[in-house]
Amino acid sequence: MDFAPYQDQSPETNRALSPPIEGRRSFSPGFARGRSPPQSPQRHAFNPWETTADTSARAFGNGSSGFVGAADLESGRGGLNEFETSLPIRLDYEACLAYLLLPPAGGVLLLVMEHKSDYVRFHAWQSALLFSSIFVLHLIFSWSAFLSWTFFVGDILLIAYLTFRAYRDADTLDRFEVPFFGRLASNILDDE
Repeated sequence: MDFAPYQDQSPETNRALSPPIEGRRSFSPGFARGRSPPQSPQRHAFNPWETTADTSARAFGNGSSGFVGAADLESGRGGLNEFETSLPIRLDYEACLAYLLLPPAGGVLLLVMEHKSDYVRFHAWQSALLFSSIFVLHLIFSWSAFLSWTFFVGDILLIAYLTFRAYRDADTLDRFEVPFFGRLASNILDDE
């Protein structure tokens, strides 16, 4: 069903997708065994003075032109980079903000503002889903001071660990999935 018949291009050309599922590793307990590590992509430093022609020439390995191949035009993703974000923040820092900006509000804020990076959107979905359910647990067990403080310490440790993994895995776009909510976040992101 075409809801925008007068649109000149597909809205999916505005967002770079993560690598396909067979090239993506998910670090869930039970899923991490038996897989070989992916090849690390070559990252170049961002240069604000570099022109678009220079960027595309570097991306295609030649200095003559920034020609986009037919396969890229057919898929609608010509010239998009997996490491590009909508906000003027590095990909690894932005993924960390999903957990550090007062979860789950930080995840929801990034879901509203980030449209290009599936890596950041995955961490935003995971943060929003996981910490919303933890908030409900806090409400249920608010009658006990000991349980409230225990959950709070657990929250701080979980935020620190997920932030560390989001920062460390940004070079290869690997996704660390918490057991239930990570798989749910991946499914939601794949359906977008």
